[in-house]
Amino acid sequence: MDYPPEARAKKPAQAGFFILGDVVRTRIYIDGYNLYYGCLKRTSLKWLDLMALFEQQILPSINWQGRPLPISLEAVAIKYFTAPILEKAAKAPDSLQCQEQYHSALRKHRPGRIELISGYYALTKARAKAVDQTDAAKWPRYCQDVEVWKLEEKQTDVNLAVHALKDALCNEIDQVVIVTNDTDIAPAVEMIRQATKVMVGIVVPTTAHERRPNDALARQAHWIRTHMTLSELRASQLPRVIIQGKKSAIKPLSWYAHSDVLRSALTLAVAVRGSQADAFKWLTLSNALFDGRSPLDLIEAGEGQRVLDYQQSWGA
Repeated sequence: MDYPPEARAKKPAQAGFFILGDVVRTRIYIDGYNLYYGCLKRTSLKWLDLMALFEQQILPSINWQGRPLPISLEAVAIKYFTAPILEKAAKAPDSLQCQEQYHSALRKHRPGRIELISGYYALTKARAKAVDQTDAAKWPRYCQDVEVWKLEEKQTDVNLAVHALKDALCNEIDQVVIVTNDTDIAPAVEMIRQATKVMVGIVVPTTAHERRPNDALARQAHWIRTHMTLSELRASQLPRVIIQGKKSAIKPLSWYAHSDVLRSALTLAVAVRGSQADAFKWLTLSNALFDGRSPLDLIEAGEGQRVLDYQQSWGA
């Protein structure tokens, strides 16, 4: 279910810092970890066009003093903070490859508009208290110590804070839009407010009201977008194949809804069409046999058995 987006403005701490009608030079700073776990995990919406999402969906919804905020995105419009997945700790065999394809797609689709800044993951052995299986309310002090693998993302928060503060202090922008709900960013945001006249907008990366805005961030923001909607994410998907130079970036099959059915349909289509490119072309074209819908639309809507039944009739 989609909820209507909310954005609320607050009175700025410094009077006269912004004149209504001025164009506000803006840059967006995205915590990729927060965005993934807040909006994208367990969805088929991971192939996300960040520029389209903010340029066409999020930012046009922001009002200031009762009117749309006149925003101008800078040449480098988005700084996306992430970390390469550690293959030995990945949850799926193709996780690292999927992430690499996505990062490549972001660079190729909007050359120069999105900058990716990488931290890293640290995997270490640690000791932790295990939850008692017979008494879940037992205090940790009385629970058994066990050895665990501890996976931590490093430098993402620091990188985001440093870049946003540096850009604000160097007068490169009039507004920072920070996409996170992590309290670790609050000191940098407070410093931006104290040392500059730069506006601060916060976008909470969630698709509902599951996570209320962090109080420490909310206190420093001029405006807050409390969540994104699923319809906004659906409307902001990258093309399946992005070609720039000699190599292309292709949406991973596992990122589609009902990917197991899609794999079966693709295998059957390749056997007839001869290549994966031609097979995917057939899957994405509207088809009179399916009431004008494409086979891929049916598969993603959970009606893929209709497609498989039809394909299996080819052999017969």
